[in-house]
Amino acid sequence: MSYSSLHAKAQAAFNPAPSIDEATRIKFDASTSIPKATTCVGAPVFEDGEVPSALGVDRAALTAAGFKARVGDAMVIPQNNGPALVAVGVGPRGKLEASHLRDAAAAFARVSSEHKKVAFLLPEAGAAVDVLAQAIAEGILLARYRYMPLKQERSTPLDELVVVAAKGSEEIKRGLERGGVTSRAVELARDLANAPATLLTARRMANIAESLAKVTHLDVEVFDEDQLAELGCGGLLGVNAGSAEPPRMIKLTYKPKQPTAKSARIALVAKGIMYDSGGIALKPADAVHAQMKNDMSGAGAVLSAMTALSALDCPHTVIGFLMCTDNMPSGTAMKLGDVLTVRGGKTVEVVNTDAEGRLVMSDGLVLSTELDPKPDAIIDIATLTGAALRTFGNLNAAIMGNHPQLLEQVKAAAERTDETVWQLPLDHRLRSELDSEVADIKNLGGANAGSITAGLFLEEFVSDIPWVHIDMCGTAYAAADLAWRSKGMTGYGARLLIDVLTNFKRLSQPH
Repeated sequence: MSYSSLHAKAQAAFNPAPSIDEATRIKFDASTSIPKATTCVGAPVFEDGEVPSALGVDRAALTAAGFKARVGDAMVIPQNNGPALVAVGVGPRGKLEASHLRDAAAAFARVSSEHKKVAFLLPEAGAAVDVLAQAIAEGILLARYRYMPLKQERSTPLDELVVVAAKGSEEIKRGLERGGVTSRAVELARDLANAPATLLTARRMANIAESLAKVTHLDVEVFDEDQLAELGCGGLLGVNAGSAEPPRMIKLTYKPKQPTAKSARIALVAKGIMYDSGGIALKPADAVHAQMKNDMSGAGAVLSAMTALSALDCPHTVIGFLMCTDNMPSGTAMKLGDVLTVRGGKTVEVVNTDAEGRLVMSDGLVLSTELDPKPDAIIDIATLTGAALRTFGNLNAAIMGNHPQLLEQVKAAAERTDETVWQLPLDHRLRSELDSEVADIKNLGGANAGSITAGLFLEEFVSDIPWVHIDMCGTAYAAADLAWRSKGMTGYGARLLIDVLTNFKRLSQPH
C-alpha cells in the first residue's frame, strides 16, 4: 500500500473532535460528605488559619513536610484506609479568587491523574459558589487533558467529580455543569490545534464543523473554491494558490432559542491556516516551524466556543467565519509583489507571503460588515504576529480595537476566564507604513510595531462597525504544564469568547 493511500485511510478514520456524547459522560455532583466511591480528595489549605480537619494533620505537620499552601502547591497524604488525601494550596485567606481556585484545582488534578472518581472540598470564599464550582471543574478537566488520539497508550479517564460543601448544592451543580461545557470547548480547540496538518485539512475542518453543528444547534454553510471565487474572496484564494489542498470558508450561525429586546448580533472572524510554511517566504526549519499546524487556533477557538452557546443559553445571535487554507510554496504559490483583490474590491500588494493570516481574514471581515442586519460588534481572533509573542510571551494575548466599550467587555471576560489580554494602541500614525505604490494597501509594515500595523491592516476592512482584534500568537502554545494549561496547544480563546458572547451587553457609546 502506497504512502498516499495509507494517508488517505488515516485521514478518513481520524477525528480530532471528541464526540459530544463521550465528552458528557463525566458525572458532576455536589454532596455534603465525601462519597464512598471516591478514591482521591482535594482539600484546599489557606496560608493562614485552620487546616481542614479532613486531612487529619495540623499546619505544623504540613509545614514540616515543606508544604507552604501557596496557590498551586499540592501534596499527597497517603492513607491506610479510605481515599488518598491531597493538601492543595490556595494562598492567603480572604484573597481567594476564582482564578486562584482554578489553578489550585489544576494542581490537584496533576497529582490525582490516575484516579477516576475524585472529590474536592469547597473552600469558604467571597465569590459565589457556582463561580467557584465552575473554576474547580475547569481546573481539573483542563489540567488532566492530554492529546492521545495518535498514541497507543491511554490516559485514565475521569468518571466522577464531586464538590463537597455544607450547602448550595444546586448552585454548585450548576457551576460544575457550566465548567464541564466550557472545558469541553477548550478540549475540542486543543484537539483541533494539536492534530497534524496532514490529517486536519481545510476540508476535514469543514466536515468536523458540519458534524458538530448537528448536535450543538448551529447552522453551517461551507464554501468551496468556486463559491469563494464568486464571492471575490481573493485573500483566501491567493493564500491557497500554492497548496494541493483546496480552501474552505466555514460560516457558522447560532440563534438563541428565545431572543429578547436586549439580544445582539455578533460576528466572529477567525484565521484558519491549517499549516503555515510561510509560502514562498519560507519559514526556517526550527521548532517554531514545527508548531505551525496550530496556525488555525483562531478558527479552532471560534468553532469550539460556538458549540457551547446553545448549552449555555447564549441570548445573542452569533455568526462565525472560519477562513481555512494551507499556506504552501509551489510553482503556483502567490509571489512577493503580487496584488490580490479581496472581497469588496480593495487591492493588496503582497510584500511578504508569510503575512498571510491578515489576507484570509480581510475577506471574512468584509463579509461580516455585509451581514443583514449588520452586527453590533465584530471580534476577530488569530495567531497573527510573532511580534505579539515577543512582546507578551505566552500568557497574554494582544488586543486592539476601535470601540472602548467593546474592548472593556473583552478585558472583563479575560479577567474572569484567566485567558488574559493586554491592549495595544491602534496608532494611526503608523498607517503610512502600509501604503503601497501599486495597490490600495500592502500586507506588511516596517520592522517594528508588527502587531500594531497588522491591526491597522485589519481595521481597513471593518467599516464603521465596533471591532476588536485578538492576536493570540503567544498564548496558543505552552512549552510545559502550567496550572490549567497542559503542555502543547492550549485552546486559548474558547473560554474567552464564550464569556464575551454570553455576557455581551449592547454598546451605547459610538466609537
